[in-house]
Amino acid sequence: MPLTHLESSPRRAATVRVRRWGVTLLLGGLLAAGGAHAAGLLDVAYRPLAGKAEVNLQKQYGGKVLLVVNTASKCGFTPQYEGLEALQQKYAARGFSVLGFPSNDFKGQEPGDETQIQEFCTLTYGVKFPMFQKVQVTGPQATPLYQRLTAATGVAPGWNFHKYLIGRDGRVVAQFPSKVTPDDKALVAAIERELSVAPAKR
Repeated sequence: MPLTHLESSPRRAATVRVRRWGVTLLLGGLLAAGGAHAAGLLDVAYRPLAGKAEVNLQKQYGGKVLLVVNTASKCGFTPQYEGLEALQQKYAARGFSVLGFPSNDFKGQEPGDETQIQEFCTLTYGVKFPMFQKVQVTGPQATPLYQRLTAATGVAPGWNFHKYLIGRDGRVVAQFPSKVTPDDKALVAAIERELSVAPAKR
């Protein structure tokens, strides 16, 4: 799809797709027609990691900027936990959160149970951002959230630590493959861009 210019007003009047090292940035009101705005994207419920009561993501996190990441404890990208927590600490007060979803989909790199995963994340990397139940993120058995993220972007996770950025309005605005680290300039710029959008009035 050809790159189109961003019009100054309204902010989402144009559609832009920027591809760089597998990164896709999605901007624009036209994306709804293309599926990047899935109605009710966050209207799903998951248990916190090793928890019992489900949390509806829309009720808990609607209106925030979210970075949804499928995680694993025995992956070459596992040290990204530290960078993800740094993003959480830096931007949480502005309405941002990382949401982690452990998955054993890739080479069995998340074999532990949820209690083991929680202990590893907390003790090894000091993770405090929300982590949820262990799920599948690819294929026909993918959990509903990841089915929607894949449908919205046309890109399923290819490995652990794939990242989807969701804006305050519930649109998937960018996706980043595993090798894009949490401190990558493109990822940080995309987060800051979305945080600059005023929350919708309720």
